[in-house]
Amino acid sequence: MAKNEGSPDDAPIDLRPLPGSERVAAEGLAPASATLQPSDRIEATVVLRRRVQIDPTDVTTGPPMSRAILAETIGADPADIALTESTLGSLGLVIVSSDAASRRIRVRGTAQQMARVFGAELQSVTSRTVDGDEVQHRHRTGGLMVPAALDGIVTAVLGLDDRPQARAEFRIAEAKSVSVSYTPVELGAIYRFPDDTDGTGETIAIIELGGGFAQTELDTYFSGLGMKSPKVTAVGVDGAKNEPGKDPSGADGEVLLDIEVAGALSPGAHIVVYFAPNTDAGFVDAVSDAAHAKVTPTSMSISWGQNEDQWTGQARAALDDAFVDAAALGVTVTVAAGDNGSADSATDGKNHADFPASSPHVLACGGTSLHASGSTVSSETVWNNGAGGGATGGGVSDVFPLPSWQAKSGVPAPTAKAGGRGVPDVAAVADPQTGYEVLVDGTRAVYGGTSAVAPLWAALVARLAQATGSPLGLINPALYAGGAGFRDVVSGNNGSFSAKRGWDACTGLGVPDGTALLAVLHKAVPKKK
Repeated sequence: MAKNEGSPDDAPIDLRPLPGSERVAAEGLAPASATLQPSDRIEATVVLRRRVQIDPTDVTTGPPMSRAILAETIGADPADIALTESTLGSLGLVIVSSDAASRRIRVRGTAQQMARVFGAELQSVTSRTVDGDEVQHRHRTGGLMVPAALDGIVTAVLGLDDRPQARAEFRIAEAKSVSVSYTPVELGAIYRFPDDTDGTGETIAIIELGGGFAQTELDTYFSGLGMKSPKVTAVGVDGAKNEPGKDPSGADGEVLLDIEVAGALSPGAHIVVYFAPNTDAGFVDAVSDAAHAKVTPTSMSISWGQNEDQWTGQARAALDDAFVDAAALGVTVTVAAGDNGSADSATDGKNHADFPASSPHVLACGGTSLHASGSTVSSETVWNNGAGGGATGGGVSDVFPLPSWQAKSGVPAPTAKAGGRGVPDVAAVADPQTGYEVLVDGTRAVYGGTSAVAPLWAALVARLAQATGSPLGLINPALYAGGAGFRDVVSGNNGSFSAKRGWDACTGLGVPDGTALLAVLHKAVPKKK
């Protein structure tokens, strides 16, 4: 127990530690040119416990729930919401919004109020991202606190420190290095996406932590493919919005790559793009808003991630819990496995899995190098272009245990007792030297990275769901049990791990044979439409 004295005019608050909230200092820390003022306004996301403790397997492997049923069974207890709102409100914070189903309360207050209520010392700093960029943000270290009345009720307080949480998992090919490239439509033929499907009636959510798109550019791109533009809707989260044209070599490239791949491969689907700040709160809020949308998406594509160690325990748990909700609602979440090999850019000489790909409640997507002519494949190997050139992520989680559906796959032992989940589950082409032809801010280029694999699989899931007549939710158990539906990749490595027959920590089960996968799912998923 601790006491927070606040300002001289404030009464002491009885505070308790918030487990998992400990945060280390950012790299390259330096004071910002403008200091954080006590009166500066801050918003944060407060996550509450479920009304009952659950085994995620019980809700992620059954029939999809409605949002109302989810809220009534595994959402937040209304009494917990009321107590949290009244407690935080009495301490001067403004309740911006609350949602029982996703167990989130959005609060606003001054920097002084937030520091007092949550026991945080906040300051404005500059630091370096994992890619070496300098950014300015709010910063804190150590653990957070919560008012004693909320001890055990609040499981996370996100967004006080708003350093960039994730990076986009894409790479732009240099023109001279491209040996072959493909339109997404050509890849649909190579990977045998099922005939007589185009995603009609399905919704694909795409999570973006920056950037934007212009409809005119999408129209130009899809017209060049000889097709009508799909329906694309932008949704803002936590004050973020669709802002095209500001970052063509960065976030814009991610946004347009995702939309163009998903839209070309599932042109009948409605694509909804959620734009959120690149913070732990923004990431959780975007996934939760997408999963709990009025129209539940069939699939959700995420091409952003970061080394598991770069997340606080509370943020990792909150995002994984959002994926549990998504799976319970029938959403299949496809996530890029990373572009920096088995080390995932860490400098400690150890292997690291990328999160959120390492969540056991998502479909983790690795990458290959592909050489094909028409629909005939001459070779497909693990993507690894050597030091600095990128390689597919993959490995074993040190945080999430081995899922039951992966138990017989030969996943290597984790380096931490808590871990064991193998990454990735599936793969497709990701090598920028054999990459995707896209249009970004007026420039035609070839992109790669596992960023492209996540929307490819999201589009395939939409078409498979259309064909089966049912949402597929956590599709992983069916894929691992199916024994078919993939073309195995057996050559190459991503550093510490090598491809082999069956599952491996480079390309998972392999690349899709969409038509064969549909046959597997027809047996596993009862037709409802």
